[in-house]
Amino acid sequence: MYKEIAVENYTNIPQAVMAGANRIELNDNLAVGGTTPSLGVLQETSKYLQEKSIPLVEMIRPRGGNFVYNDIELKMMETDIFQAQKLGIDAVTFGALTPDGALDEDALEMMIAASSGMQVVINMAFDEIDNKHLQNSLDWLIDHDVDRILTHGGPLSDSIDSTLPTIKSYIKYVDGKIDILPGGGITSENCDAIAAELGVNALHGTKLIDLG
Repeated sequence: MYKEIAVENYTNIPQAVMAGANRIELNDNLAVGGTTPSLGVLQETSKYLQEKSIPLVEMIRPRGGNFVYNDIELKMMETDIFQAQKLGIDAVTFGALTPDGALDEDALEMMIAASSGMQVVINMAFDEIDNKHLQNSLDWLIDHDVDRILTHGGPLSDSIDSTLPTIKSYIKYVDGKIDILPGGGITSENCDAIAAELGVNALHGTKLIDLG
């Protein structure tokens, strides 16, 4: 099982690595679903994980709340992506939507272009896409060489058990053209059963490893 552990700041990273984390997603402010970490935290985390040969994913999100961003917020996100590139970060995760619940394609094209040399991950903004746009969104992300989509399969208020059929439908539709990374409500207790149910070998979560 490949375990991507979402962490807030640096504090728990050494412990997570010792406990078997395969990849780290670095955030600030997980209480709102994660925002962009500070440069100081990012630098120290990157240095530590590079020494340990553990990949690092940086959350690029200027604030909590929705994923509809104005031009100033998008400029901040682009600047943070360029900074990640300078530091040799392995991957960046972001998302941007239009007010009617479709992918903000112009914003995403700009951020994907800025991410040259890094893996691109679409964050759980994906779970706020209106159902009528979902198929087109999957096609667009595949066409733009996005590496993976982090998804709960529905609102985080829904249990992971109830959203597994939706995640399964995504996995079937993309047919290996893009990685679907399940997350949200997956713990060290239920991860094996969920991976078996979905037929996946990689999961994401804050509690995938029991840190005591």
